[in-house]
Amino acid sequence: MTVFPRLMKAAKAGAVLVLALMLFAPTAQAGHKNSHSQRYVPGVWVDPDGCEHWVMDDGWEGYMTPNVTRDGIPVCRRVNACLVESSDQLFAVDKHYINPANRQRLADFFRSAGATAYSIYGHTDSDASDAHNMGLSARRANAVAQIAASVGARVVAIRGFGERQPIATNSTSYGKQRNRRVEIMCIR
Repeated sequence: MTVFPRLMKAAKAGAVLVLALMLFAPTAQAGHKNSHSQRYVPGVWVDPDGCEHWVMDDGWEGYMTPNVTRDGIPVCRRVNACLVESSDQLFAVDKHYINPANRQRLADFFRSAGATAYSIYGHTDSDASDAHNMGLSARRANAVAQIAASVGARVVAIRGFGERQPIATNSTSYGKQRNRRVEIMCIR
């Protein structure tokens, strides 16, 4: 499958709408001092949180769109997490509410981490349906992001990945426990 049909499929699947990014590079023509035509340089642009976007030129104008998998999950390069918290410690089973002690602990972290921005990713094990896990992981990531915002921290990305990015097997209780997590990426 070529890149363009994949992009169209991603857009139809409810992916983030096409973002405009104009990357200009002057067209070099021999003998011309000022060229009014400009072209867009195709390539891959990477967000500070490591997520990829395709920069394209369709012949009329340039544009940028997120690079997503067939499931609509953004393709992100692995960046080091500055905090990985077990969901079991932050949340009750199947809940997204954070108790006051953990709220304070997270607020203290965001005040002292010293990052210019944060990306917050929620993950689950595979015990429930994919749709349920996607929603739960997004609600949990949002709960952590609200704490960050409450202390003035800048959050640039909030994503729920559900069970789709396990770091351990889901066939053991220990593996499931490791997969239930919230990752906070610090952008310096």
